[in-house]
Amino acid sequence: MIQVTPVPAFTDNYIWLISNEAAQQVAIVDPGDAAPVLAALERLQMQPIAILITHHHRDHVGGIEKLLEAFPNLAVYGPVNENIPHLTQPLGDGATVALESLGLTFSVMELPGHTVGHIVYYGEGSLFCGDTLFANGCGRVFGSTLTDLYHSLQRIASLPAETQVYCTHEYTVDNIGFAKWVEPDNTTLDTRMEECWELLDAGHPTVPFELGREFDTNPFLRTHIPEVIAKAEEIAGRETHTPEDVFAVLRIWKDTEYD
Repeated sequence: MIQVTPVPAFTDNYIWLISNEAAQQVAIVDPGDAAPVLAALERLQMQPIAILITHHHRDHVGGIEKLLEAFPNLAVYGPVNENIPHLTQPLGDGATVALESLGLTFSVMELPGHTVGHIVYYGEGSLFCGDTLFANGCGRVFGSTLTDLYHSLQRIASLPAETQVYCTHEYTVDNIGFAKWVEPDNTTLDTRMEECWELLDAGHPTVPFELGREFDTNPFLRTHIPEVIAKAEEIAGRETHTPEDVFAVLRIWKDTEYD
């Protein structure tokens, strides 16, 4: 059975360690900083076997070199369409990552939007999605397009509702704040905010989260909901014609007015 351990990094990043109940081995997801990973490996007495990268941003790849200095034989998986130093296993849409010593297998989805070549890893009831989908939010667009990001989120939305989503930032409370701008009368957001503060006050992350809950609270997955459409049209000062149009209005609004 899959086990996932969060390793906090920088101010709000999470690096994920994937293991199972039987093996003292781990795969490392998006190590932006080597130091906390090395400390966690020593504390847990774990041996790394691979690094899984979702995209090229420094806070996701910055620790690769030092990890390879400590563990020279690590395989480094990552997106074929991005320039990532030390990559040994370039991956595109439909590829498979078999971590045989862990007994775990993941399929790769190429989901442009946050970056042009962003990939995610899906398997074992879990999605490691980098900066594409966040709890109650989604990533910004860097070098790609809003259209790409919208369609990438729709692909994620088609996964089973019980999927556990492992994003890489602690943005949940902030994202709920924006969602309340969009849907001030959505009481489910209030409940979720309370749950998040209970977790944070107890020293726990607010992620992972169950994908199905996002359909009740994440405005970027609710662009077909009348209240969300109405808010987008109020902000844009015009009619919107498609859910993709609503999405674009909301993402631009968040970029310019909220963040």
